[in-house]
Amino acid sequence: MELFFLCIKIFFARILDVSIGTTRGMLMHKGKPLVIAVLAFLEVFIWFLVAREALITPVKSIFIPISYSLGFATGTFIGTYFATHFIKGIVGVQVVVEKDFKGLLNTVHKHGYKFSVIDLKDDYEGNKRDMLYFQVNTKNVKKLIALIKRFDENAFIVINDTKTVQNGFIK
Repeated sequence: MELFFLCIKIFFARILDVSIGTTRGMLMHKGKPLVIAVLAFLEVFIWFLVAREALITPVKSIFIPISYSLGFATGTFIGTYFATHFIKGIVGVQVVVEKDFKGLLNTVHKHGYKFSVIDLKDDYEGNKRDMLYFQVNTKNVKKLIALIKRFDENAFIVINDTKTVQNGFIK
């Protein structure tokens, strides 16, 4: 019974500290140093306590490292889910389409997205294309991608995190 409770404690402590660490990592470029420092302290404090207990326990069992590893994996999953769904941010979306360019422009504009259009030239084949450049809140990325895919299933799309934006419009 002692082994069971030790494994449960290790498992849940690892979920907590790794979830904190994953969230902290995703906040790193958001410019919140005090929040990041507090999360870093909590993460390492919990990790130290659980790692020490896992290493110095007189109980010997393969279930201890399994619990430790499962807690790490579960914490990574939970932390990533939390961070991607609840941490607001801004991303830059670059889109190169090959067909129905004007229809796409009208549709995204009608849905309230603002964008810049950049002329491109393919140096290899000499083809001219256009790139749309958006700055959007992360909560709107899926909607924007769905609109783009309606016009060109093979659109070339690049999404990058944005640290700061000055001026302009963000949906």
